[in-house]
Amino acid sequence: MNLYALLYERFEGALDCPSLAPHGAADGTGDPAWTYRDLDVGSARLAGALRRSGVEPGDRVLVQVPKSAEAVALYLGVLRCGGVYVPLNTACTEREVAFFVSDASPRVVVRGPSGVGEPGSGDGPRAVGIDSLWREASSFDPDPVIEPRADDDLAAICYTSGTTGRSKGAMITHRNLTSNGLALHEIWGFEPGDVLLHALPIFHVHGLFVALHTAFLNASKVLFLPRFDAAAVRRLLPEATVLMGVPTFYSRLLAEPGFGSADCESIRLFVSGSAPLTEAVFGDFQARTGHRILERYGMTEAGMITSNPLCGDRVAGTVGFPLPDVEVRVAGENGVELPAGEVGTLEIRGPNLFRGYWGLPEKTAEEMRGDGFFVTGDLASLDAEGRVTLVGRGKDLIIAGGFNVYPKEVEDRLDEVAGVAESAVIGAPHADLGEGVVAVLVAEEAPVEDDTLRAALDAGLARYKHPRRFYWVGELPRNAMGKVQKNVLRERYRDAYDG
Repeated sequence: MNLYALLYERFEGALDCPSLAPHGAADGTGDPAWTYRDLDVGSARLAGALRRSGVEPGDRVLVQVPKSAEAVALYLGVLRCGGVYVPLNTACTEREVAFFVSDASPRVVVRGPSGVGEPGSGDGPRAVGIDSLWREASSFDPDPVIEPRADDDLAAICYTSGTTGRSKGAMITHRNLTSNGLALHEIWGFEPGDVLLHALPIFHVHGLFVALHTAFLNASKVLFLPRFDAAAVRRLLPEATVLMGVPTFYSRLLAEPGFGSADCESIRLFVSGSAPLTEAVFGDFQARTGHRILERYGMTEAGMITSNPLCGDRVAGTVGFPLPDVEVRVAGENGVELPAGEVGTLEIRGPNLFRGYWGLPEKTAEEMRGDGFFVTGDLASLDAEGRVTLVGRGKDLIIAGGFNVYPKEVEDRLDEVAGVAESAVIGAPHADLGEGVVAVLVAEEAPVEDDTLRAALDAGLARYKHPRRFYWVGELPRNAMGKVQKNVLRERYRDAYDG
């Protein structure tokens, strides 16, 4: 089944109820609320516009647009016409976008709000701004057709980088998204009248798939903030029953003077993910509000994998139990399953697991076991009850404010700067972001000014990937094989963001 058909089935009886209620400013002003009928009609118009642009089932539609109700309708329109949605971070630079366009070979590129040029020439994709596409779509009748899709047909390609710096497109199917959405809707206890407060980006699995799918499956009203702002979120909490966020949301709410239980009387569920939630934030939030944040664990390749229970113990520092129909195991270096309590690499299997990496069958094969388990690269342990505790990452991934930063990509840019002999990028504990990016550099002669380094990074990397601390050393620590010992650097600079 086409995922959109399932979503429509769930909200068909609520077409005149609010779906997306934009809040553009801290005082609550913003665009008028959309009903579910508006969302259905808007997505049907955009599906028609995409079909007229030549999008056929299986064609990619690459999207880099600001968060808006129209952007959500575009995502649903791509699903309706059988296309493959390829979301990009709005902070990606032209250099980064050019790679994604080359790799995904989209039929249409939508960027926003209005200034990317009109239909291209030759065999390249059509390039159009979302405002222009919306005006064009609004001049035609809605296209009611929902393209039939098989379970394993692609619904989206979401790019996730590796430690080599080569971005990989995770191929996400209709079954992946359907199984995950239905499972989360059930285990998180969505009920009539639930209102979701949405302050996440929608180019990310968390905000686009986890938050919106569960809300739409419930025909819930979504309070739709353009971005997270602690004061605005606090003001809207009394109108909501569910908030999904990254750990930074909760640490910033705790920093609000006077924030406490009175702000949270209507909330039945706070969810945290995309980065580890510290035991300190978990404990402080419970002490201040009476609420235990529900932490869950997921990744681009599998959506949500585990969750602490809605009813029952939510243990700080753990990510709970596997979702229904999802299997997890902890294995040693040889792939042999380890007993409860031992630390190894977490491996997963289930209907949520992606179909592989776009155009990279060898890479897909490297990370899949013969029995269908995917090697996550995350280090974890299982207790006797099956509860998962993450203890580290086998890869050098940095998660800053809920966004993935891959050191090799940053190092490549730094190493291009005149005067830099080599670099190593690591993460260090950060009270607000969870982790902050740190660069340790070796100079060819004299250290390069920080402003010069930042200017070079600005030319090719999204700002959230930039180091905020630079340290110069005579040489990088290496093991006997010549590999940089990042564990040594992480320990050495663990206090980089203290004070």
